[in-house]
Formats: sequence, C-alpha cells, structure tokens
Amino acid sequence: MTHHPASALLSAALTAAERGWHVFPLRPGTKRPALHGETACPRTGPCAGGHLKWEDRATTDPDRIRAAWSRAPFNVGIATGPSGLLVVDLDVSKDKGSADAPCGATTFGALCERTGQPVPRTRTVRTASGGSHLYFTAPATVRLHNTAGTLAPLVDTRAWGGYVVAAGSTVDGTRYETAGPALLQPLPAWLKALLLPPHPVNRPHSAGPAAGRHRPYVAAALARETSAVAAAREGQRNATLLRAGRALGRFVASGDLPRTVVEDALQGAGESAGLPAAECRATLRSALNWSISRNHTDAGVAA
Repeated sequence: MTHHPASALLSAALTAAERGWHVFPLRPGTKRPALHGETACPRTGPCAGGHLKWEDRATTDPDRIRAAWSRAPFNVGIATGPSGLLVVDLDVSKDKGSADAPCGATTFGALCERTGQPVPRTRTVRTASGGSHLYFTAPATVRLHNTAGTLAPLVDTRAWGGYVVAAGSTVDGTRYETAGPALLQPLPAWLKALLLPPHPVNRPHSAGPAAGRHRPYVAAALARETSAVAAAREGQRNATLLRAGRALGRFVASGDLPRTVVEDALQGAGESAGLPAAECRATLRSALNWSISRNHTDAGVAA
C-alpha cells in the first residue's frame, strides 16, 4: 500500500495540531506542499487579502484541518516557525558508491563530542530516507531560521521559513515514525549558541560611504535571485539555482553577506519551487564554492 488511509493521515494532522503545531497538507506520498502557488492564487478565502504562503496558511484549527484532509490523503507538513519548533535534520549520505560515507547522525555525534556535550535526547522521528528529525522547543528570545550544513555535514535545521514531514506521513512507500524518546525538550543552550546569527557589532564592515552605497544593492540582489529561484519553471529550476548561487557567492567572498544567509534563502526558494532538499544543498554547495573561490582569486589578482 503506497499511502495510509485518509483517516490515519487526518488523525496525524489533528494530533500534531493538538500539540500546538501548525500543519498544512503535502501532496500524497511526497514532501511537497499541496497548496496553490502565487500565480494560481484565487485571492479568495484565506488569500482574500493577498496570497498567503504555506507558512502563513498552516493552522491548528481542527475544522480547517478536517476540511482540507477530506479532499485527499494528504501527507502532513508542520510549519516549524509558527509551531515554536526547531528541528535538527540528520540526513543520510546520498553517495551510493561508499558504504563508509558518514551520515548526519555520525557527523552530529562528532560535533557533540568536540563540544563536550552529550547527544541530546528529545522527541525523534525516523524519516523515510533512514535519517532522523530531532524536535526541540525553539527559544522564545530569538527568531532562528533554517540552516543547511551549518552545524555539520548532512545536518540541517528547520525553524522559521521551514517545515518537516510529520510522523504518520508516508513518502516513497516508507512511513515517518516516532522513534526513541517522545518527550519534547528545549533546544540546548550550546546548540542555540551555534545557530545564532553573528551579532552586528561583531561583524566586520567597511567604513565610509561605500558601505552605505552597497548595502541596498546587496539586499536587492539577494531578493532578486531568491525570487528568480522560487519562480523557476520545471526543467529550469536547478540551472536557475546554480546561477543564483554563483551570482550571490561574490557577496559572500567580499564579506557583504554571510554564507548561511545565502544558503538559507536559496535553499528555501529551491524547495518551494519543487526541487528536492538534497539536490538544492548539492547545487548550492557547488555554486557557492565555485563563486567564492573565483572571487577570492580575482580579489587577490586585483590587489
């Protein structure tokens, strides 16, 4: 059986909502949102005042959930930001040629060992790929966003701007299931410290008018490239993401943009356009490494 009955998926959605987690439908058997995009927005119902993306339309309202899941056996997405969650995604290696390739659980364990911390025990969900999602209560004092490989290779995080597939959903015939501890724990302070963006006062910056002139241009470039990736059509998505990563990599090389900001923005845009998360990560890593290396070299030659 490819998918669980609609009643089981509805139950999974309602159970998540009872916990205060904001849910929205994912296409049956997949991890992709089932909600309409901006170009197809009817501007009615929840979108009467303007198009709302999946993060804004995620809900804990049981009546809205029952109405949505009555239409199809949708998988369940949890919008992590509105739900007050930070989820650590321990992925598995996609390198089929090496049985010894480390997985996210291994690299995360190594990070814990280096920092002198135990591997956190919290609510854990086994994913369809064989990885794990570690659920934590997000800190209330800071607004954390998604990261891709910031903590360690094959270790991502989902917070504001991100979502995870809920337990009870099925992807590629494999069910997401709670495994290990079921009790949700707060995000450990040491992990929070690693995920906090650099404070502006600690960030190197250029003095003089040049900094003021370039700041709006950098922000505009980030917004333009992110929008281009999100709007890319099928067949052009990966190439658009590659071009965007290369275009913004020069700002990472110059110190105008942190790499994590570019990765988070383009990763989210790529996934919303329909690219698999792993494909986005690989393309971004290649594009940014190429651009940063080239721009560092060019700067050295110019100097």
